[in-house]
Amino acid sequence: MREWLAILALVLCATLGLLLVQVLYDEYRDLRDLGARAIDVWMYIAVTVPSYLALVLPLALLVSLMFVLGKLHRANELTALRAAGVGFLRITAPVWAIGVVACGLSWWLNTRVVPWSVNESSALRDNLQFRKQSMSLAPDRVGAVYSIGFDNSRAGRMWFFNRYSQLTQRAYGVEVSMLDNRRHELSRIVAAEAWLEPGRGWIFQKGRLLTFRPETGELAASEPFAEKIEPSFGEDPKLMLLIDRKPVDLSLPQLHRLIDYFAAEANPKGTPYAVRYFGLIAATFESLIVIAIAIPFAVTGVRVNPAVGVSKSIGLFFLYYILSNLAASLAAKQIVDPQTAAWVPNIGMTALAAWFFARLR
Repeated sequence: MREWLAILALVLCATLGLLLVQVLYDEYRDLRDLGARAIDVWMYIAVTVPSYLALVLPLALLVSLMFVLGKLHRANELTALRAAGVGFLRITAPVWAIGVVACGLSWWLNTRVVPWSVNESSALRDNLQFRKQSMSLAPDRVGAVYSIGFDNSRAGRMWFFNRYSQLTQRAYGVEVSMLDNRRHELSRIVAAEAWLEPGRGWIFQKGRLLTFRPETGELAASEPFAEKIEPSFGEDPKLMLLIDRKPVDLSLPQLHRLIDYFAAEANPKGTPYAVRYFGLIAATFESLIVIAIAIPFAVTGVRVNPAVGVSKSIGLFFLYYILSNLAASLAAKQIVDPQTAAWVPNIGMTALAAWFFARLR
């Protein structure tokens, strides 16, 4: 364990160093165009790099484990232990212990560190963008997101914003349609601007309340208002802005919110978010799978070149990711359930690793 942890720390540092170079290569020009200062760039890197830890941890475990076990194998230390009657499970007990700790660390990273990193890096980039746009744009157009639609089928309300400013946190060009159980429009609020105020609900300004006959859809009444407060409206603008973002750019809590939203509508657009969500949960056990794959090939017989075992182990490691991507693709096409797609690659590789262990002599 002592030898392995030292190599694991070196591999993690080297891998994170490469990721640091990648972040600088991918993001530096964009940050510079946004007017970022040196302190802004380093702050962005500091909050972004932790999000990669869960991704590189299984790879670092594989490389370090193959190196250490290969070293022990070449020194005939494993052969001596086996000749003394010590089984592989006893020999590799420290490895499995670290694997369990790594699973817990992966879960903590995916549920705590990665969401924090995603939110903070997004907030830093948004602040830089707001600062640059505020020099030439009106406040209501700083950080603006255009053409936002949101259907709250549970409450029977359909929203549309022409523009939403993330700086002022107000929507402009607002329409809210109230629907009955048959999805017929009963009334519609049309307002120049609106915002959510905690404790009071949604506040609409400078608009009209339109009333329709649900049987024919004809306009029955039109009442102007200077300000209208709807305390029963509790839709969160942050959820509305998440809908069009890519699943890979969202944290675990954000993915869960979108899954709940699309599940209420039975909308297939929620499938990619469910695939990503359950994939992150299943990835918690990648560390144990990597260890189970690496050990049989690292301790193969003396007549086999250790490089052969290393290459086969790495090949199986990439096979796992190929199966994961294939299962995710099938789930995205609604051929298999997202939860099944997330766990089948893990189960398959675990069964394969158990077969390799059974063949060890």
